[in-house]
Amino acid sequence: MTAPAEGAGGTPGDSGPTDADWAAAVAAVRGLSADARVLMICHVNPDGDALGSMLGFGLGLRRLGVRQLQATFPGPPELPESFGWLPGLDLLVPERAAYSDPDLVICFDAASESRLGDLVDRLAVAGTTLVLDHHASNTRFGRIDLVDPHAAATSVLAEGLLARLGVPLDAEIAACLYVALSTDTGSFRFDATTPAVHELAARLLATGIRPGDISRRIFDTRPFGAVRLFGEVLGRARLDPAAAGGRGLVWTVATLDDLARYDQPPHVLESLIDSIRVTAEAEVSCVVKQVAAEEWSVSLRSKGAVDVSRAAVVLGGGGHRFAAGFTGRGSADEVMDRVRAALDGALLPA
Repeated sequence: MTAPAEGAGGTPGDSGPTDADWAAAVAAVRGLSADARVLMICHVNPDGDALGSMLGFGLGLRRLGVRQLQATFPGPPELPESFGWLPGLDLLVPERAAYSDPDLVICFDAASESRLGDLVDRLAVAGTTLVLDHHASNTRFGRIDLVDPHAAATSVLAEGLLARLGVPLDAEIAACLYVALSTDTGSFRFDATTPAVHELAARLLATGIRPGDISRRIFDTRPFGAVRLFGEVLGRARLDPAAAGGRGLVWTVATLDDLARYDQPPHVLESLIDSIRVTAEAEVSCVVKQVAAEEWSVSLRSKGAVDVSRAAVVLGGGGHRFAAGFTGRGSADEVMDRVRAALDGALLPA
């Protein structure tokens, strides 16, 4: 079997899991008893990397003979239609049905305990906790942490651990991991797309998965109501050339009334930021999505001159240099005032 690409998305010498970390993770899985309960958790409002990494790894555990295995995430058990075809969806259970006393908890793509919502209590009762993640802001909240801030996606860590466990890639595992890798690299367009990323993608494609079909389902399919919703929300986008130290900020707001008007679920807004981040005059893009009366889910993207993860951490969230987010409270204008202030402290040297 081909060896895993170390830190796909990084460069030689980058920090990441040590040999001891990998060995501890392998031992935690290999040491499971026949009746052990394994609970996999990814972050709230799971994206392609969170869900794909979790399901792909879960299918690998199933190949190893793990029988009592669940996957879950906090919040309503709803997924975007674009993920409704993924292999391994039968592993998913609502958070209320998740094991209350698991022997092993494995967390995917969550930078901190706060991203686990009410499921965070499983960490305290689990025999072992294992974290797979690639966020620079990760707080190392597991007993075993496989965290590589330079990896292009959490799926890089998932594939690395599967390889060390001796689980060969098949088409079902590969489909999940390919979704994870392609979504977090922006369909292989972002700066994290290194030769190692393409080598991993090649191993996944070698199983026979069809990248064209996957890309159409993930990136190029949207309900007509969502198209009309995007048109309205994009129509209120604002450009602030003075923000981010004069590098420019483009932003927009999507409300619950917008969703109701076009009869759309909240998750359709997750890809909205891709439509405004192309703005030539702005280094940073931001979408403020209403969750409740004075609560907002805020997504930030950078073209590289601003580390949006620094801004997000200041505001109670986390992420990467190029992509981050946080939960804001107050009015949308108040949230944006805090975003502007935080961005001024997140500038990188020219």
